Amino acid sequence: MKKRFRPVYAVIAAVNAAAVAGALILTAAGSSAARSQRYNYAHDRWKNGSKGDYSQVSCFFSEDAGFDRNEAAGVKSRLMGKLKEAAIEPKETQKLVPDAYSASAGKVTVTGDIGKRSEAEITVAGGDFFLFRSFDLVSGAFFSDDDLMQDGVVVDRQLAWNLYGTDNVAGSSIYINNVKLYISGVIELPRTDAEERCISSTPMAYISYYAAELVFGSGPEEGGGDKAGFRKITCYEFISPEPVENFLYNFAKEDLSELYRGQISIVDNKERFVPDKRVKALKRLEDSVVRKDKIVYPFWENASRMVEFKLSFIYGGRRLLLAIPLITLIWLIIMAYRTFTRKKKELGKAAVSFVSAKMSSLRKKNSRSTEENKESSATEKQEQTKESKI
Repeated sequence: MKKRFRPVYAVIAAVNAAAVAGALILTAAGSSAARSQRYNYAHDRWKNGSKGDYSQVSCFFSEDAGFDRNEAAGVKSRLMGKLKEAAIEPKETQKLVPDAYSASAGKVTVTGDIGKRSEAEITVAGGDFFLFRSFDLVSGAFFSDDDLMQDGVVVDRQLAWNLYGTDNVAGSSIYINNVKLYISGVIELPRTDAEERCISSTPMAYISYYAAELVFGSGPEEGGGDKAGFRKITCYEFISPEPVENFLYNFAKEDLSELYRGQISIVDNKERFVPDKRVKALKRLEDSVVRKDKIVYPFWENASRMVEFKLSFIYGGRRLLLAIPLITLIWLIIMAYRTFTRKKKELGKAAVSFVSAKMSSLRKKNSRSTEENKESSATEKQEQTKESKI
C-alpha cells in the first residue's frame, strides 16, 4: 500500500529552498558591500599575483597622541627588523613594506588663477597614500614622496569645477593660504553610499607634508615664536608579507598598543569583513556604534565601519537562514534512525531474503553453466569418435 503524500513535506522543502536561496543572496550582498570599500584591499593590489601572503593594518590616533613622521619611521624600521629575523628580505624591484600616513588640516579657503574661490577640506598625505586610497583619477596624476617637486595638490572633481569650471585642470595653479601650489591630479567623487554619507560636503584637497610646511608652517605663533610646521599623523597604514598568520597585526599591537593606550585604534584590514568575525561582533555591537574615545577616523575608515555594522546583520541573518536546512538535515537523520530502529527486524528479514534470493539465483546460474559445459564436452567427444572412425 502506497503512503499518501503529506502537504507538510512540500512546505518543508519550500522553506529549505527559500532559506538556501536567501543565504546565497545575503552572501553575494555581503561580498559586494565589503569589496566596495576598496581601501581595505590595498594588500591585494600590492601583491599583484606575487607568491606568499600579505596583510594590511591601519592605525588611527587621537589628535593629542603625538604620533608623527619620526614615529612612523621608527615603526617601519622595527617592522623591517622583525621581517629580517623571519628571513624575509626586500626585493630590488619592489618595496618590502609600503606605508602611508595622513592627517586632516581642517577647512581653508582656496583660490584659482581666474579668481574663483572655494572652501576645501585639506588632508595632508605622505608615503604611498594613493596606493591605499585607490581613488579614481579623472585627469592628471597622483603626487608621491619620490617626486622632485613636492608642491602638487590632488583635488576632487567638485573643487576643480568650483575653481575653474572644468575637471581638466591638471597643471593649473591653486592658492592655499596665499601659497601657490599646482594641481597634479583630479579625482572622482566617492561613489559608494557609505562613503557619500561619511565624507564632508566640503570639496576635498590632498597635499604633501612638504606643501603643508609651506602652507601652515610659516609665520608667528600666538604668544611668540615660529610655528613648528605640520608634522602630526592621525592615520598610519602599512602592508607587509606574512611569514606567519597575523604577523603584521600582532606586531602593531605589541609595538604601539601599550605606548598609545587609549589613543590608538588598530584595524586588521584583511580580516575585518570575515563573516565569522562580523557575526561575533553582534555581541559587542555597542562598542562599534558608540565611540567613547577621541580617535580621529577619516571618511574612508568611517565608511568601512558603517559597512562592518551592516555586514554584522547580513552575515548574522545568513547564519540564521542556514540553520534551517541544518535543522532539517538533523531531523531527517533522526527520523531515519527511528524508522530503522522500529523496522530493524523487518529490514533484517528483507536483507536475508534478498541475500538468499541472490545466492539461489547464483547457484542456478552455476548449475546451468555446469550442465552446458557437460553437454558441450559430450558433443565434442561424439565428433572426435566420428572422425576417428572415418
